[in-house]
Amino acid sequence: MIAAAGLDRLVGDPRWCLHPVVVMGWCISRLRRLAEHWAGDRPLALRLAGGVITLLLVGSSGGAGWLLEQWALGRALPDAQPAGLLLLWIALASALAGRSLEQAVRGVLDAIDADLQPARCALSWIVGRNTSELSAPEILRAAAETASENAVDGLFAPLFWMLVGAALWSIGLTAGPGPLCLAWGFKAASTLDSMLGYRVGRLNWLGTAGARLDDLLVWLPCRLVALSLPLVAGTSAATRCIPLLQAALQDGASDPSPNAGVSQAAYAHAAGVQLGGLNRYGDTLKPKPLLAQSCPPASRSSVQRILQLSLRLEALWLATGLALGAGLNAAQ
Repeated sequence: MIAAAGLDRLVGDPRWCLHPVVVMGWCISRLRRLAEHWAGDRPLALRLAGGVITLLLVGSSGGAGWLLEQWALGRALPDAQPAGLLLLWIALASALAGRSLEQAVRGVLDAIDADLQPARCALSWIVGRNTSELSAPEILRAAAETASENAVDGLFAPLFWMLVGAALWSIGLTAGPGPLCLAWGFKAASTLDSMLGYRVGRLNWLGTAGARLDDLLVWLPCRLVALSLPLVAGTSAATRCIPLLQAALQDGASDPSPNAGVSQAAYAHAAGVQLGGLNRYGDTLKPKPLLAQSCPPASRSSVQRILQLSLRLEALWLATGLALGAGLNAAQ
């Protein structure tokens, strides 16, 4: 897992390589067309179809990860175990989005120096809001918000489930789900939420199961991020783990998502930057709760600080996992 995190930070997600999430997205698109053809506009049928899609995609993604794990452990195709270990390493790296998120956010920061229009265009690839008329301060706020929210969704949630799988292996349950099985299962739920989890049209019912499962799987990792962020934010912040968690929960409570507001609030307090405000989605203006209201607005330095906090926290989680794994092995 440490090697996979290093590979992710080194190469990210090369565009020339077929990514598992792309395959998941292709499957979701096909299944959605079949579901809508069968269910039409019937809410109950759409909910049922959404549940079936969720079971199929999460089950098959986790199952594919489990088969690759068993190959790497030498239980399937034992003569090809070295190849299985290599593929397991690459597959684990594919479940993490540390470098790709950092590259996307830094691309916005680089573009904003030259002209607002390229910065707006770069930002539009990583946020759901309308970016066509954003000012420089609004672009920086959007970059800070997506860096904080997607750090949980794209990096720490899959890393958490990898650690859970590694813990199961450490206590001898190597025939069960391991790091890749749980990470790919989570990525399937996350991809379902990103593609179908919208309250518009038929997706009001079709995307419910995937969105609820994603909320459930992100709930604990999100709060662990809020709890542990002060440990990498400096010595003065390290004494405020519980207060920062409480502040993140309080600030994020008014957000309609059970996790997005909390993750943004955690980074806002840890990095000392005010987030939230008025956003435009299509032709609709939506006010978001202000987070860390006493802090200054987003700046280039605060966005960079958020990215640095994610890098440090990733290292801390891996080091903690290594220590816990060694402890579990020693207790056997």
